[in-house]
Amino acid sequence: MLPMKSILALALVPLASVRLGAVPVFDDPSPQRYDFTARASEIDPRAREHPEIDFVFSKNGKPSDTEHANVDTRVAPQGKLVVWLMGYSAPLFERVNGYGLHAIQVSYANGWFGKFGKEPPPADDKFLGKIRLEAATGEDFSDAVSIPRPDGMMERAFQFVKWLSKQNPQGKWEQFIAADGEGLEWEKVIISGSSHGSTTSARFAKQVKVDRVVMFCGPRDQYETWQALPSATPANRFFAFSHVLDGGWTGDHYCRSWELLGLHQFGPIVDVDAAKPPYGNTRRLISNADVKGDDKRAHSSVVPGGAAVKDADGKFVHEDVWRYLYTHPVDQTGQSVPADPGCEKDLRNHPKSAAKKK
Repeated sequence: MLPMKSILALALVPLASVRLGAVPVFDDPSPQRYDFTARASEIDPRAREHPEIDFVFSKNGKPSDTEHANVDTRVAPQGKLVVWLMGYSAPLFERVNGYGLHAIQVSYANGWFGKFGKEPPPADDKFLGKIRLEAATGEDFSDAVSIPRPDGMMERAFQFVKWLSKQNPQGKWEQFIAADGEGLEWEKVIISGSSHGSTTSARFAKQVKVDRVVMFCGPRDQYETWQALPSATPANRFFAFSHVLDGGWTGDHYCRSWELLGLHQFGPIVDVDAAKPPYGNTRRLISNADVKGDDKRAHSSVVPGGAAVKDADGKFVHEDVWRYLYTHPVDQTGQSVPADPGCEKDLRNHPKSAAKKK
């Protein structure tokens, strides 16, 4: 316990510089929702293109390294930052801001998947996971790519938050910078993405402890075993949501990843269209909402946006689900259930029929 003198001294220090878990309160004279865009290559002059993995700063004459950020100072802050690892989703950011969360979408060297993410799988059953980890951290985990720190997700996110702290002091972005000023305070970060982005989110959280992981339509890497590696982020902090017609259910891609991550320890798979929050406090959510039998729409339908399902009044049907994924207390979990014996884990040696749907 700190001595009384130290406690009194800390009380005189601005909240933004105290990292003891207290959440700085907004004191914006004109409360509003802020919307920022910036180019990663302009924020950090060390940033480089990687054409060998189709990662460049512009395509067809248009910038392709644009980053986005939003915060709403009208909403009581939760002191957490969503780092989104996919294309910017304005409807998603509007919602997470409404939950009191800051949010950024970063541009980092993730174009490698088009080159390496194809069948047949390589002999190394952690091949893609190593590339994901290098793209996320900018550290040397893979021999297949060379992605330096300034072009990895961690540094791009840090540089963006530093820029935001100067551009938007009303948003109190500095609370997410580590005490040593050398990176982000990752335990205040909700790492999240869809598809390719959700898979990298999960791989990164295995390596670096974060506040929570929110995975839409993922993760996959169905021929890999990194999902079962020891995790820096406790398993109860991983949340997943996908549609049953999503092609990721073909061949047990999702069910195996969820079980290898250990999510069955926290409850069964729950159909959100037949249940109400808190969905038995589970971590595995599915939807059977009407997408007109379109598996491609099903893949995107679980994220707020044009593919998401609406009711007769034109309102999104999964508002409660999205709030649950990002705000449900991580210490509230469902009852452990056995692994599904019908879910094949070893897809290298026991591939499922391509016709199978779950």
